[in-house]
Amino acid sequence: MKAHFHKVPVAPQSSFSVRHDQKPNFGTVWHYHPELELHYVIKGEGVRLMGDNISNFSAGEIVLLGANLPHTWRCNEEYFQGNPEKEVEAIVIQFLPECLGRYLFGLPEAYLIPKLFEKAKSGLLITGKAKAKLAPLMRQAVHATDLDRIIIFLSILKILSETAETKTIASEHHAFKQSNESDVQRINKVCNYTLSNYKKEITLDEIASISNLSVTSFCRYFKLITKKTYYDFLIEIRISQACRQLIEDKLPTEVICFECGFNNVSNFYRHFKKITKMTPLEYKKKYLHSHRELAMAA
Repeated sequence: MKAHFHKVPVAPQSSFSVRHDQKPNFGTVWHYHPELELHYVIKGEGVRLMGDNISNFSAGEIVLLGANLPHTWRCNEEYFQGNPEKEVEAIVIQFLPECLGRYLFGLPEAYLIPKLFEKAKSGLLITGKAKAKLAPLMRQAVHATDLDRIIIFLSILKILSETAETKTIASEHHAFKQSNESDVQRINKVCNYTLSNYKKEITLDEIASISNLSVTSFCRYFKLITKKTYYDFLIEIRISQACRQLIEDKLPTEVICFECGFNNVSNFYRHFKKITKMTPLEYKKKYLHSHRELAMAA
């Protein structure tokens, strides 16, 4: 099956795709495509899975994905309840490396762009002034036509290739080739089931049956594909959800612990510090400090 090898539609008169999405959620399919993707979240929040990385996402995030890097933006559960007031919005630019011709990005003057494409193979989170410059350009790209469309696209690539304000997302290259489509389909089932059921106990028997594998085969397969055990993955999902709830600051830490699937507080604190290198209180204080600095800079 090729269901999760995503073919990006590009109009015959266009060199690359630009779209402005406004819909209930970003879907649940963990997928990949040969096109690079610049993704600007205007509205929405949840968990982002990219390569071997699991992180929270929220409004304002701009990410550049390299070719064939598997990914999905999995919104929080409230975006799947049919509430018209809870919708996502994003601007997405998708393009092949040779979209403007085979030779343009090989010119001596454009030497930074192939380097950018190489770095993007692990995914790049765009930050700081670069993000502030990109957001209005991406909005302009939605309605631009003819040469203006090309000029804006090149301006975007110029900012991306020259900035140092990026953070690598995946720890190593996790690009899929088309021969791995069945792996993407199977991992997609595992991710979706885990994201929907992380609050309860998930046994290896249970998750292995989702994958149509024995427990031994599933453990070996999951470690081969993701470079981590399934329980490591499950704990990362739970800690990611805990981080989001800590930032929302609506519940005590002890309640968040059980809301996110941990069965005792000491176990939660131990895993939280191992993954984030901070205690829950330190994490919350750091976020609130960063939030105040952004508000002052705005």
